[in-house]
Amino acid sequence: MDITNTPFGITDWSAIEPTEHKGVTGTAYWRTQQFGNIRVRMVEYTAGYLADHWCTKGHILFCLKGELNTELEDGRQFVLKPGMSYQVADQAEPHRSSTSLGATLFVVD
Repeated sequence: MDITNTPFGITDWSAIEPTEHKGVTGTAYWRTQQFGNIRVRMVEYTAGYLADHWCTKGHILFCLKGELNTELEDGRQFVLKPGMSYQVADQAEPHRSSTSLGATLFVVD
């Protein structure tokens, strides 16, 4: 990650209007900030969310609340709980998210 031309700033996530992203089931609400080529998001998944696609975008993801299930296309599965994170490079390992309980995540990509 190369962070350039981004002055110091703060983000009040509660002041950013969420956008709605439907899954196969459930909904993800994204509050998004763009800093050059870096996207930073606070994402809230509703209970019962299942992503509608395999994602190939790289992320650094930190679980703040709830529980997130991440499945890799090769069948491996991981569970993130508050205080846990994962990282994956662009085009490295297709993955998709789901949650039975709901989850709140901080994502940089």
